[in-house]
Amino acid sequence: MAPAAPLWTPSPTRVRGTAMHAFLQRTGHADYPALHAWSVREPAAFWRELWDFCGVRGEMGERVLVDGDRLPGARWFPDARLSVAENLLWRRDDAPAIVLQREDGHRRQLSFAELADQVGRAQRAFHAAGLREGDRVAAFIPNIPEAIVAALAVASLGAIWSSASPDFGVQGVLDRFGQVEPRFLVVADGHLYKGQVFSSEEKLRGVLAGLPTVERVLVVRDTGGTDPSTIPGAEDFAAFLAAAPAGPPEFPRFPFAQPLYILFSSGTTGRPKCITHGAGGTLLQHLKEHRLHSDLRVDDRFFYFTTTGWMMWNWLVSGLATGATLVLYDGSPFHPRPQVLWDLAERERLTLFGTSAKFLDACKKVGLKPAETHDLSALRTLCSTGSPLVPESFDYVYEDIKADLQLASIAGGTDIVSCFMLGNPVLPVWRGEIQCRGLGMDVQVFGDDGRPVVGEPGELVCASPAPSMPVGFWGDDDGSRYRAAYFEHFPGVWRHGDLVELTEHGGVIVYGRSDATLNPGGVRIGTAEIYRQVEQIPSVEEAIVVGQEREGDQRVVLFVRLGEGLVLDDALRAEIRRRIRENTTPRHVPAVIAQVADIPRTRSGKISELAVREVIHGRPVKNTEALANPEALEFYRDRSELG
Repeated sequence: MAPAAPLWTPSPTRVRGTAMHAFLQRTGHADYPALHAWSVREPAAFWRELWDFCGVRGEMGERVLVDGDRLPGARWFPDARLSVAENLLWRRDDAPAIVLQREDGHRRQLSFAELADQVGRAQRAFHAAGLREGDRVAAFIPNIPEAIVAALAVASLGAIWSSASPDFGVQGVLDRFGQVEPRFLVVADGHLYKGQVFSSEEKLRGVLAGLPTVERVLVVRDTGGTDPSTIPGAEDFAAFLAAAPAGPPEFPRFPFAQPLYILFSSGTTGRPKCITHGAGGTLLQHLKEHRLHSDLRVDDRFFYFTTTGWMMWNWLVSGLATGATLVLYDGSPFHPRPQVLWDLAERERLTLFGTSAKFLDACKKVGLKPAETHDLSALRTLCSTGSPLVPESFDYVYEDIKADLQLASIAGGTDIVSCFMLGNPVLPVWRGEIQCRGLGMDVQVFGDDGRPVVGEPGELVCASPAPSMPVGFWGDDDGSRYRAAYFEHFPGVWRHGDLVELTEHGGVIVYGRSDATLNPGGVRIGTAEIYRQVEQIPSVEEAIVVGQEREGDQRVVLFVRLGEGLVLDDALRAEIRRRIRENTTPRHVPAVIAQVADIPRTRSGKISELAVREVIHGRPVKNTEALANPEALEFYRDRSELG
């Protein structure tokens, strides 16, 4: 049954102060549903208006959308010229542009003026070293200011940036960077996690042995984990910059579709896809999502807990275009104490706090109540992504974090380096729902027959082109892999791979990945429905559920990780089954419930249902390097209860 009232409704004063309200007035629309309908009905008019509203620096050109009926194949702003770096580096004052907080307490910051100077030096240093338009620069590096400096310098030259988090193993790095053949490699001397410094030296030697295209290796001194002089041919990044002339960068402008980033799919079912994103589409989409949907403003304090290997890092970096201060965190989100990120929120006066659904669930599990312990008066918006945010986590946010807050559950992905569904500062927040479909995103829900459905789960699709759809996959010269990934299931329509439902409020409920959807007796079940029930049981730390093929049908198998020292017994199994049956349907009840010591995750923190499904069927997991903890798969092999 739908809740009788929203959990939060913005006050009229707050609504009037938002950029979304200003955009509604500018375009002459009475409310958000009317604005969204116009944005997908007249995409050229909408995206032109957005360019002007956000003050994009560059030449727009006459044409906005060419071949708009082709998906894939539409071309956005084919006459435009712009520089992403120019749009992110327009501020030159002494206010903080970047603040870094490490788990060990180390803090440093760069002003907007200092950031521009460092990017200028890096631009001239890279250019003098031979970096040219279209070249690739790869980095496995923590979330530190040097990563942003290098990425913006690379972008300013029309080259392409690709990054991975430093906890990747050698093969995981090679599976990604080996495909894009970088000329330059940027690394940190090590990284810090849970109080331990991990040196990059041994990993770097292995990576370099497998990347013959690398001509220059630049080592950022961060934790003292590696001495660059011990690596043949490696250079100190600070010295590399210092040798270049001071001053801000120049901003040559490039086509709208100029490749900017290469991001990678998780790769748990094979070699990661090299998803190439264009400069203009990334910039426009992020400006829309930050300024309109997230109400990000000049001088806001913008934080997202992310690594450089997750698309949310790219999303965070674009916050500079709004004139906000980026707050970075490097380390474990629960070290040296569980409250560390809420300490950060209070100390840095964060206005937008971004995290994952799993982080919020973990805070709830350990009993954190920031509303009682921290001053969060500056915080206006809390974003959550990475996996579906269950209704009980909505309750937790409003009861134990802050009552007057826009809770923006957002969803999209690496595939579009942005979101399909977002928050909205002029709309209420309903329990368990993402607030709205994003402007300019023709999001629909299709049934198996390819027809739109409302009020029931189906496939998330985007029925019209959007500027942040990839310009292609790197190395996919004929486009066949790109078409197969998104457009074969429903020809001419982007199929994203999520099982979702459109609600009566205009919001969206996400049930999980559609390729992990359970299908016992031919009934489709989203995994999030089961997780929601199981993870409310105090003794269950987390769970993973998969379908097992058996005797011509599929049965539901649930694995649980319990609190320390606890053992799964018949009484707990009965409690789990009872809760699932009473709150869902008998079809949802697992046939098998088993205890495991760990649950496999991708390096962006998402549980890997597909990897577990392959293991319990005796099939190989094609790319365990994509997992942060591949050793966890051993807990699922040769289990007698699985038959």
